[in-house]
Amino acid sequence: MCGCRASVPSTKHYSVNPAPTTRSPPAAAGMPKRIPIAKQLASIKALEKGSDLEKAFATAALVYNNSADPEGKLSKAETKSLLQTQFSRFIQGQENKPKYQEMISALDEEPEKKIDFEDFMISLVSLALLSDLLQEIKNVKSTK
Repeated sequence: MCGCRASVPSTKHYSVNPAPTTRSPPAAAGMPKRIPIAKQLASIKALEKGSDLEKAFATAALVYNNSADPEGKLSKAETKSLLQTQFSRFIQGQENKPKYQEMISALDEEPEKKIDFEDFMISLVSLALLSDLLQEIKNVKSTK
């Protein structure tokens, strides 16, 4: 998926699902209401004075953990869905790039197979590195 494993590129084309709205779906009957990521992040005492990078990583970990099963893993299908909904602006415009197609194809193979947090983060970083949005971010002025 990240270029460190051999795989066969796919010729399939995929579309990106639009990003979800900021409102959480209503909790199912009998299910506890999910605590928003911002509140979860704020509850981590060690990050009260954390850097932006530390908080960004913690946010990614919380998003993953909120979707993972009790063993801390996601199926490949769940991973694909999570990346397409939570990382859509980075994925946008990448659908025709061979590396993107290869990564998505790898997630489509054995969709029930589980991946761990490390593999999820490798996918996340790999998608970010492919993104046109990354160049836009690099061009943002950091000083006046």
